Amino acid sequence: MSSTTPRPAPETEPTPEHRRFPLVDVLRVGRPSTIWFKPAFSVVAAVAPPSLILVALGRLDLAVYTMAGSLCALYAHDRPYAARAGALAGVVLGMVGGLAVALVAASLTGDAVTLVTIGALLAAVQKVLCDVTRIGPPGNVILTFVSSASLFVPQTLGQVPGHVALASVAGVWAWLVGMAPALVRPHGPERRATADALNATAAYAETGGTGEGHARARAFAYAAVQAARQCLLLAGPRSVATRRALERLVVRAEISLAAPADADPARLRAQARALRGTGRVPGADDPRSEAGELLGAAAERAIAHRSPWSRLGPLAPLAVRTALGCGLAGYASLALGAGRPHWALTTAAALYQANITLTWSRTVQRVVGNLVGVLVFAAVAPIAGLGPLALVLCCLVFNFGAEALIGRNYWLGSVCVTPLALLVTEFPGYRATGSLVTDRVVDTLVGALVGFGASLAVTDRRAGSRVADALTAVGLRREHAARLLADPQAGPAALETARRGLAAALVDLRATADAAAGEWRLRTLPQEHVVLAEQAGHRTLAATVRRQDLAAGSGPDTHRGPGPDAGSGRRPGAATKPGPGTGHDPGDDTEDARS
Repeated sequence: MSSTTPRPAPETEPTPEHRRFPLVDVLRVGRPSTIWFKPAFSVVAAVAPPSLILVALGRLDLAVYTMAGSLCALYAHDRPYAARAGALAGVVLGMVGGLAVALVAASLTGDAVTLVTIGALLAAVQKVLCDVTRIGPPGNVILTFVSSASLFVPQTLGQVPGHVALASVAGVWAWLVGMAPALVRPHGPERRATADALNATAAYAETGGTGEGHARARAFAYAAVQAARQCLLLAGPRSVATRRALERLVVRAEISLAAPADADPARLRAQARALRGTGRVPGADDPRSEAGELLGAAAERAIAHRSPWSRLGPLAPLAVRTALGCGLAGYASLALGAGRPHWALTTAAALYQANITLTWSRTVQRVVGNLVGVLVFAAVAPIAGLGPLALVLCCLVFNFGAEALIGRNYWLGSVCVTPLALLVTEFPGYRATGSLVTDRVVDTLVGALVGFGASLAVTDRRAGSRVADALTAVGLRREHAARLLADPQAGPAALETARRGLAAALVDLRATADAAAGEWRLRTLPQEHVVLAEQAGHRTLAATVRRQDLAAGSGPDTHRGPGPDAGSGRRPGAATKPGPGTGHDPGDDTEDARS
């Protein structure tokens, strides 16, 4: 292994792909999310009690505020409960904080241009905070919908504390709803993520390395394994035994990914099925073979992760894009006299995805879903107009339908979200259906057009180079640790420094890859290169920890199995195969992975 890690030669770097903006494929209906029922039932359980209480009190006009807190139940369903508690609390605080700012602004000024400007800035802050904290779906869209709509609700300064208090109480109820499943299945999210990784790996192994869906199955399997790893890293200290058993299964999936010809898809699927419910976690086939990866992952977990705020720099272009797109969309709506500029603002905020192709897809999905949704609203409006109870029941149905369908395709979920948003406007009092439909259509088209235009105008040109730099850093750290492992005179302090440096570089790589996620007009590296670099890094971390154990006089741990390089005739830490960050020429694998 060389002492330095050269960058890939320019002629071997992937070239920018020709971006196509399809219309039909983006509307294709897929399979639902494996946990679609969790947010669907949770949001109904969170919205129903406050709304029905207000119906009984004859104050359904206040439901717009309780709805803000109740919608927090949509978040963090993929996180272990130890991490979910803090994530949901943060969402509630963010929701209530955005609502408070919007209501105060609405009480102090009625100037529409000023309110749109405040809404655009709020949308940018919410987008950046959701991306920095990686809160996951539905991201900033719900927060922006609530805050931007509240900017145009008639308000006095004296009413603000009471309305914010209503949202806070509903938010606490939503937190309890989100945490309630922990009483029945305390390790459900970790088990589900591990099962998804096993099933995805089995699907990849069944392709036999050939066929049209081979590359897609491989990429999906790598993503599922990485998601399971991240989920297990978030598990709390009270679940050590379960987490280690699940980690062993994730490593089994990684081994099967590395050698799909030797994998047993039937066994992988059987292990995934065994993770349903609350039964015993099945053991991996050969725990010793996975010990190196487990030990390396434990070493990474022991390193203090970077503060989320350190990721703010790369997100600056995204903040500018969101603020610009939302502001211009709101101003354009005002200029056209549509009357509800917050709808155009929210449409623009909902478009921004990881890259321009995905942003285009979301734009098409949003427009189609909203246009169909206004037709559904026109059909349902007479039923909702029968009375407050009928209105609340219609909202509950659309809340459930949105979460049940949005996993199949975003436009299907929008078909339910659109009438739901229009029905919420009727909580304070009846509005003419024709004007609501017209305003919604105009604001949707304006928001989509202006929002997509802003994504074309503002790009992050340095995102791809940051991923390449992070891969190079991991390669250099690995080589440094390997040289120390090969040196019998290397002291414990040097090994500890190398171990911490490699672990920090691995964390950096993951954060950088997530932030980049494929910007427009950039040279990109396949996601699996990042995963392979992480796997190699974990093996080297394991070797350094074993060496430290031996140096401390603890003796070899017979339960850990052989070292990652034992019996191979190579020095410890040497790479098993060329990979990213080591000057590897991706060759034909590059195009295959990108297909």
